[in-house]
Amino acid sequence: MSVRVVFLGTSGSVPTLKRGLPSLVVVREGELLMFDCGEGTQRQMIKAGLGFGRPMRIFISHMHSDHVLGLPGLLQTMSMMSRVKPLQLYGPPPLKRFLDGIIETVIRKLDYPLEVYEVSEGEVCRGKGYRVQAVETDHSVLNLSYAIIEDPRPGRFYRDKAIALGVPEGPLWKRLQMGYTVTLRDGRVVKPEDVLGPPRRGLKIVYSGDTRPSLKLVELASGADLLIHEGTFAEELKDKARLEGHSTVVDAAEVAKMANVARLAITHISARYKDVKPLLEQAKRVFENTVIAEDFMEITLQRVK
Repeated sequence: MSVRVVFLGTSGSVPTLKRGLPSLVVVREGELLMFDCGEGTQRQMIKAGLGFGRPMRIFISHMHSDHVLGLPGLLQTMSMMSRVKPLQLYGPPPLKRFLDGIIETVIRKLDYPLEVYEVSEGEVCRGKGYRVQAVETDHSVLNLSYAIIEDPRPGRFYRDKAIALGVPEGPLWKRLQMGYTVTLRDGRVVKPEDVLGPPRRGLKIVYSGDTRPSLKLVELASGADLLIHEGTFAEELKDKARLEGHSTVVDAAEVAKMANVARLAITHISARYKDVKPLLEQAKRVFENTVIAEDFMEITLQRVK
């Protein structure tokens, strides 16, 4: 009943001794949902024990090198590791042209189907029990922020109610739990709401990519269980952040507060910061439930039982 968020790279622009370039993976129901793919991401996946053969989708926020140059190595590694499952990639233009050129000139041949979709605002895709939404936010180039929004789940099953209504234990219980109406042998109809509690909301995880503070992102992140927001600079470099299309850690905290999220993880940390404690202190003064992400940090989110 849980979803894992694994941070593979948490630096901005250039790697450091402790931080790789931007990438993270949401591990959900056996599927990997990757957001951005900086250089060396395939090695980080190996260290994190994620493997290369699972069902997987990759979402690219924008076409800056620190967010996409891991794709050639990752695609090649997957092919060499005998991946056979299709791989879906989503991102803004010119993602397809970039990948076509890499495959033609460097990789030559992939041994698994590669599906590339250039996307914009709105619903990007649907998976089993979830959808991914995107909005355009405010960077120096087109940047997409993404939200994984799980479908509501049927409410808690009350076996005593099912027994009282004469529903025999077995397949009919399962159908009711899945939200289907059933007909008993005597012709009576039992609806899911007769034996289930209220629907249970799914998880919502939001990833900012690179952006200045954005009201569109506030709206996308409203009520999220986890907001992953770039915080490239400390507050004293706010002017530099605005000029370069980035956020400070305080900006990230303010977005989290306005969006009323449960937790905030700040990533895309400038290489100038060796000690992130002052950054964390600045953010926590605005939004208490904040962490500064580090490579291989994991956050586990539990669904409502």
